[in-house]
Amino acid sequence: MNRYEREFDTDWDALGKDGATDRAYAIGVAERLGEYNREELEAIYAEMDSAYHRSMVELAYDEGRNEAKATAEATNADGDAIWAELVEGERTTVDEDDIPTGGRDGLPDALAPSELLDRQEVDSTEAVSRPEFLDR
Repeated sequence: MNRYEREFDTDWDALGKDGATDRAYAIGVAERLGEYNREELEAIYAEMDSAYHRSMVELAYDEGRNEAKATAEATNADGDAIWAELVEGERTTVDEDDIPTGGRDGLPDALAPSELLDRQEVDSTEAVSRPEFLDR
């Protein structure tokens, strides 16, 4: 059983585009590490229903191969360490100080919705009254 088969279930019936690109990326990494799985890659291509999605799968596969090659050249890590870093270790941590807390829904004030477009109350006559600058 190779790295790809340990990480991903190969008995799938249908794949979405996100799952297909994740799998194609992993196949690219595994192939650069010497583990070929062309049948699975061809099955993923066949599952995609449009040329656009097939091209996304192909790009993910190429990206996996290229990143595995670059990582292997930049470090003296073995295949397991490269696999763990590129496929298993895709975790992003955000420092609590970097989380936006301003405005409504945690958005920065510049992106918060404005009250200018809010509707007037039904009983409001202010919208049709004389403007203050016309009063003497």
